Amino acid sequence: MMKIGVDEAGKGDYFGYLVIAGVVVDDKKEPVLKKMGVMDSKRLSDMRVKEIAKQIKKTCQYEIIKISPSKYNTLHAKMKNLNKMLAWGHAKVISNLSEKNTCDIAISDKFADEKFLKEALKKLNVKIKVLQKINGEYNTAVAAASILARDEFLKTLRSLGRMVGMILPKGAADVEKAAKELVKRYKPEILNEVAKVHFKTTRKIIGQ
Repeated sequence: MMKIGVDEAGKGDYFGYLVIAGVVVDDKKEPVLKKMGVMDSKRLSDMRVKEIAKQIKKTCQYEIIKISPSKYNTLHAKMKNLNKMLAWGHAKVISNLSEKNTCDIAISDKFADEKFLKEALKKLNVKIKVLQKINGEYNTAVAAASILARDEFLKTLRSLGRMVGMILPKGAADVEKAAKELVKRYKPEILNEVAKVHFKTTRKIIGQ
């Protein structure tokens, strides 16, 4: 059976891109991926994510969609709904991969009500069986996608950090200090270029 695994990274991080990745896996490649250590990226160090991502790219067909903070903020202002944005990204990845491969099923980590992804796929005229699973990363194809998404998220976070001349922290808990420093160095508008401004952190920093 040939399947597409899809997952995202950056959804819960104040700084950085939203990244959605997909990986095509068949029955022969699944044990190869397991042997190289593919598992949910949250259980791996950043260095290990980087190492395994390189191997996945050599082994499987994949697709990565990156949504920059400025694009993310524009889309979020229009859609007013993160789940719609995630559904669009997941559907686009599935669409691009299913055009190149005859896949039996697409498996996604469940991020919201199933209707969001189904509607997004319908808009793109993608006809494929979709399984949305809670803790979908336990599936090897989804785990491989989670690693590619995480690796790309970390790369883009470093790139944004170089752009502003400071290290941007991961997550959403310890970001206020960095955000305050950015606003101090530049101006409040800089947050639109490096952060997801609908997070509460933005209102705390600039008092809106």
